[in-house]
Amino acid sequence: MENENKERNSFTGSLGFVLAAAGSAVGLGNIWRFPYCAAKDGGGLFLLIYLVFAITFGFALLITEVAIGRKTSQGPLTAYRYLNKNWRWLGIFSFAVPFIIYPYYCVIGGWVIKYMVTYVIGKGAVAVQDGFFDAFTKGNWQPIVFTLIFAGACFYIVYQGVEEGIEKFSKILMPILAVIVVFIAVYSLFLKHTDAEGITRTGLQGAKIYLVPSFEGLTLKRFLQVCLDAIGQLFYSLSIAMGIMIAYGSYMKKDVKLEKSVNQIIAFDTGIAFFAGLMIIPTVFVFSGKEGLSSAGASLIFVALPKIFNSLGIFGHILGALFFLMVLFAALTSAVSILEAITSSLIDKFGWSRKKSVLVMSASTFVVSLIVCFGFNIWYFELKLPNGGVGQILDVLDYASMNILMPIISICTCILIGWVCKPKTLIDEITLNGEKFGRVGLYTIMIKFVAPILLFIILLTGLGIL
Repeated sequence: MENENKERNSFTGSLGFVLAAAGSAVGLGNIWRFPYCAAKDGGGLFLLIYLVFAITFGFALLITEVAIGRKTSQGPLTAYRYLNKNWRWLGIFSFAVPFIIYPYYCVIGGWVIKYMVTYVIGKGAVAVQDGFFDAFTKGNWQPIVFTLIFAGACFYIVYQGVEEGIEKFSKILMPILAVIVVFIAVYSLFLKHTDAEGITRTGLQGAKIYLVPSFEGLTLKRFLQVCLDAIGQLFYSLSIAMGIMIAYGSYMKKDVKLEKSVNQIIAFDTGIAFFAGLMIIPTVFVFSGKEGLSSAGASLIFVALPKIFNSLGIFGHILGALFFLMVLFAALTSAVSILEAITSSLIDKFGWSRKKSVLVMSASTFVVSLIVCFGFNIWYFELKLPNGGVGQILDVLDYASMNILMPIISICTCILIGWVCKPKTLIDEITLNGEKFGRVGLYTIMIKFVAPILLFIILLTGLGIL
């Protein structure tokens, strides 16, 4: 359709695509989950295993989705039907995942804005008071207001389009995010604290825990668990199976080197995750010891770290403001990409204008965001999940998308490309314009055999079967 062609923009070049895609990959999972997994799983041992899987498993899945997008020039909802019309149903799943994730991601983004504002106005000490986080999230109106602010920022960026919105935004925020992460990481190495028992801990000691492999008590079962944690973290960190990379790939020009760009995305994402670990693990260790490293998720970002910032005096308030500014940038770049995935789907499916598509998606997902906010107060409940966790509305949405739908989508994509369409379908796209594909053998083996098995294990783990 003519309208469809006009609405399908493109990135201006390789840099714009890489920074936008890296911005999608660098999200909240890099800031808290990667450091937590590294600390829990033997530091350097986890890093080494993670890197091995990044350049094999992660590379295969990421380049597959980007190549699908560029080959079909379609968003996730319609791309699969261009590969095989009998597999068009997979597009519905790929559309459902970002539609489920985006609303609660906006809610968490609102939390980040609340904390950043608290530090910016010089009231960081308030953030460490007992019950501050619970009182805020269980409030009737503040969570909604901050969610609306975050969602509004995402709406504005996606509304501007690919070049003027997403690409321009990524080129500004991603370098700033990288500078802040590296600055706090380096600063954390020089921290020193003596607790009430007279025990002095330093940032360098914390860095040693993070960087030096620990084989203490390592068994085959434990090693396999570390591998599983690394695979799971990598799978979620790279924004695989969220429809995002298909959407971004569809905006990629044909003369851009696809394999090189994917390698750069993985390098940027892994680099930010590495420095996030170097930023958080030494800081938490200095003030809370190894026991403090057991904190994860919201308790780490919104409870443990503010207490540490508060203990550093005036500079701690500045550090806290910088930290939550960085987390906000990471959350924004990821949320924008999620919204773009579902927006591009409507453009391609119905031939709608970008303005109409983003308006419809923003409005409908904000309704779900309201439901998530109410899940912390008037609609609060606790539900036992199959993986052993207990949660309410946000946790249920997160579990359904992350632990069930995403692994299923990736398994089916591997079957489609590896066995139905055959790997050559995408290899031809990757090697377009005479580009060499250095890991073609590895890619074929991963997409046909290894990746489906690993993804099936992730699925069984999420279902609580393993």
